[in-house]
Amino acid sequence: MTITNSFTRQPTKLDYASPTQFKFSISKLPKVEYFCTAVNIPGVNLGETTQATPLKRIPIPGDTLVYEPLQMTFLVDENLENFQEIHGWLVGLGFPRDHKEFQNLLRAGSDRFPNRNTSNVSSEAGRSKYAAADAGPTLSDATLTVLSSKNNAQVEIRFRDLYPTGVTGLQYNQQAADVDYLTATVSFSYLIYDFANVGSSTTTVTSS
Repeated sequence: MTITNSFTRQPTKLDYASPTQFKFSISKLPKVEYFCTAVNIPGVNLGETTQATPLKRIPIPGDTLVYEPLQMTFLVDENLENFQEIHGWLVGLGFPRDHKEFQNLLRAGSDRFPNRNTSNVSSEAGRSKYAAADAGPTLSDATLTVLSSKNNAQVEIRFRDLYPTGVTGLQYNQQAADVDYLTATVSFSYLIYDFANVGSSTTTVTSS
């Protein structure tokens, strides 16, 4: 017989999460992260299927997680440098003018993959001369750090293999009644995200 002591099931943290207490960092966008004003922890959907029976269909948990996009809003600096960081990344992935734009994106990410020899990779995206092209330099990692009410780091949400899928435009307006500084929102796709203790080399999986 299992005996449950209600006193051992009481929460130890009674403070609520504040939407303003966070820090966001992304390896490939140092100028963007400095002006970050909003970011989300994306939702996760498992889905479900059903098993047929002569009576009610029985619901069964799905087996594929679907992660919602990561969205970040940032203030745009007056020289548009942080907006150009996002735009340049998107241009490298989409190479609208020339395949060399993709090759330039690979070279720009060589600091994260210093042992990679980009000379062995064809300038045409999706093709290679001697080996499969490594997509690593086109991606980035990011970390959302949740802070306490005293601005102490509490937990980290780590995103792996992240890349932008789109950024909103900028609207200039001479008839604006007041100065409302320009912001832009960029959407990211990623491989997965995990929770981790601050500074830990391993991630923490929580279950009830």
